[in-house]
Amino acid sequence: MPQPHSFWMSQACQLAKKGFYTTHPNPRVGCVLVKEDEKIGEGFHLKTGEAHAEINALQSTSIDPAGAIAYVTLEPCSHQGKTGPCAQALIDAKIACVVYGMQDPNPAVSGNGLATLRAAGITVIGPVLEDECAALNKGFIKRMTEGLPFIRLKMAMSLDGRTAMESGESQWITGTDARMDVQRLRAQSDAIVTGIGTVLADNPSMTVRIDSNDNMVDAKTVRQPRRIVLDTALSITPESKILYPANQATIFALEDEIEAEHVTTLSKRGVEISFVDRGEDGRMDLLCIMEQLADEGINEVLVESGSELAGNFLQQGLVDEVVVYMAPKLMGSLARPLFQLPLESMSESVDLIIQSVRQVGQDLRITFVPVYLDEAEEE
Repeated sequence: MPQPHSFWMSQACQLAKKGFYTTHPNPRVGCVLVKEDEKIGEGFHLKTGEAHAEINALQSTSIDPAGAIAYVTLEPCSHQGKTGPCAQALIDAKIACVVYGMQDPNPAVSGNGLATLRAAGITVIGPVLEDECAALNKGFIKRMTEGLPFIRLKMAMSLDGRTAMESGESQWITGTDARMDVQRLRAQSDAIVTGIGTVLADNPSMTVRIDSNDNMVDAKTVRQPRRIVLDTALSITPESKILYPANQATIFALEDEIEAEHVTTLSKRGVEISFVDRGEDGRMDLLCIMEQLADEGINEVLVESGSELAGNFLQQGLVDEVVVYMAPKLMGSLARPLFQLPLESMSESVDLIIQSVRQVGQDLRITFVPVYLDEAEEE
């Protein structure tokens, strides 16, 4: 009895994950070729500018693919970009049927690849395992449909919800395994956003540091994300670690609060400085910044910041996911809280839905989704 379409699409999803840390700003895509219920080829997209999953799958097989079924997690492209159109490659290979996981979310091309395949007489079936395929590319989908990146807020806390001692001391709340897991979060992100308070207090580099023995991420192929510093008055020092290398760092500032010489000093080092307006609350307009990052091809943003900026992101309804690493320790009532949220009544409280809980070494990793997202989907 032939395997169901979901069986092969599941394998295509697993292939797509092999490009999880390298494809951005392109989507993660996997492809499996099946003929007479036997897999004859497979491929995935590794990085932008290189062959797409369908092309790699066709090149992997030593068997004539004519008459085969192609299982692809994302609608095959029909336009000429850095590589040729995959829909045409499947047509030229005389593929008989294409089963797709989800339609391309890019409104400029969505459905065109499927229409091209149908016009060539190829049977098109789908979507199949749409939710699983969409989960591979949360950032790409949101950027294409909403003009914003997927924003993930990462925090580390003690059992009593504290992130640092009253003095500011915070190293290390969590254990080695949790800190390694954070490196993977960084590796899957296009940009890391932090505030000037964190930079001045901790002088972090915010780079991806993958152990050579890591079995999930290849340290040789991982790409360093852009580092974004929100610095209202441009008070960062040129020696800050986060600015090295300079061509990977961007500072957002308010033009009415800075001195020209600071701009000159940082610009000479090659640091990009971008000016933004104030939002309605008088602070830096976070929505404007996120829209600009999306325009520049940023799919996923990881916010690693102090409690004030984290609270601002939540209050402005910009957070898609909250990842909290909770350590089995108590830091006391004088220690600093997870978020600065000036709430006065229960009606103002921010509700979160727990998506997953898993142990990472000695710590717990808890993933939440803000309730405002759940309510928006229902509307």
